[in-house]
Amino acid sequence: MNFITFHCLGYDQKMKLHIITVGAPKLAYAKAGWDEYLQRLRHFHTVRVTQVADKNNDAEHLLAAAAKTTLVALVIDGPQLSSHQLADFLAKRALESREVSFVIGGPAGLPAEVIAQAAHSWSLSSLTFPHDLAMVVLLETLYRSSTINSGQPYHK
Repeated sequence: MNFITFHCLGYDQKMKLHIITVGAPKLAYAKAGWDEYLQRLRHFHTVRVTQVADKNNDAEHLLAAAAKTTLVALVIDGPQLSSHQLADFLAKRALESREVSFVIGGPAGLPAEVIAQAAHSWSLSSLTFPHDLAMVVLLETLYRSSTINSGQPYHK
């Protein structure tokens, strides 16, 4: 699905995204990047954020945060998507009219039960990122794919 198809189908309302993280960015660069890309992403979507306390990095708390949404688990060994593939994924989810939750676990990853219950899994990269950086990369990648779907030039 491309930009023209996406808009010809009559999709005019903002998609609902839910970003679930264990903890919040702690390092200055990550806080700045998080704030910047969250603000940019909100131009395209309705975004809510749940930052689960480090001590609550368990399936019960993470699954409760993602209740009644389409859950996407960010995992190291999940499929990797190009920016255009992610844009297509977002466009398809928008047509389903369900909120989509992207969940990043703590530095040790996500509990197996969360991964098992996820509708989709996704790997940001085969590289290992510090936890703070992974949170920023998630928002930037969602923003980049959103610009593709809206025909904006950012992704080039």
